Amino acid sequence: MTRTNETRGAPDPSERNVWQALWHGFWQRCPSCGVGKSNGSFLKIVDHCAHCNEALHHHKADDAPAYFTIMVVGHIVVPMLLWSEVAYKPSYTFHIITWPVLTVVLSLLLLPRIKGALVALQWANRMHGFNPDTPDEDELAKEKLPG
Repeated sequence: MTRTNETRGAPDPSERNVWQALWHGFWQRCPSCGVGKSNGSFLKIVDHCAHCNEALHHHKADDAPAYFTIMVVGHIVVPMLLWSEVAYKPSYTFHIITWPVLTVVLSLLLLPRIKGALVALQWANRMHGFNPDTPDEDELAKEKLPG
């Protein structure tokens, strides 16, 4: 059982369950409370959770969501394509219509969910500014500037 913070039911920051955070992130919810939305639009992560006010702007997802989406979709579509070809020998028209459409639909469905899960993983592992005990990367950059 996780302890809760006194403010709005947010979990205690000392305990971060990775699997629970990944589950919340995959469903585009705040990795901390699981109630607020983590995605403001298709791929835009909100700066702060509307429910528990957890800062989510620290994430550094970069190209990882696209890479993992390509990997997952490829591992779904390619075996299905090969199986259908061996088992049924469908026409070229079937292949030309089915597999590109399936690839695009799966990619559009999975991309924001995988991004949410990656942001949640960073949050759970206290990466890229999600650790409250370390200073922000922006603050460190300001300290390094002369004058």
